[in-house]
Amino acid sequence: MAWEFDNKTPIFKQIIDIISSKIIKGDYKPGDKLDSVRDLALDAGVNPNTMQRALVEIEALGLVETKRGDGRYITENAEAISNLKAEYIEKNTNEFLQKMNDLGIEKNEISEFIKKIN
Repeated sequence: MAWEFDNKTPIFKQIIDIISSKIIKGDYKPGDKLDSVRDLALDAGVNPNTMQRALVEIEALGLVETKRGDGRYITENAEAISNLKAEYIEKNTNEFLQKMNDLGIEKNEISEFIKKIN
């Protein structure tokens, strides 16, 4: 897995985004076991404490579950994954629309363009 980080956002937040994106894409499927914190941190090139912090946040979002003594697993809760997708779509759509608005492009122009390319 290629982990790429920028200097604009804290690393643990970027890890949350990367893992969330992998859940949305299906790279991590419901019920998949995650590697250990140490292995994930080594793979990402980050401190294990940073990885642990990100995983705790992801677990708080209901996307990962810890099975005591067995590790962390991607949730099998379809509603949690569906909610993640909806939040992702809303956030990115709003950002896109704001950028287009800043350029003076109206929503109806965007809509017409989308119809053309679809």
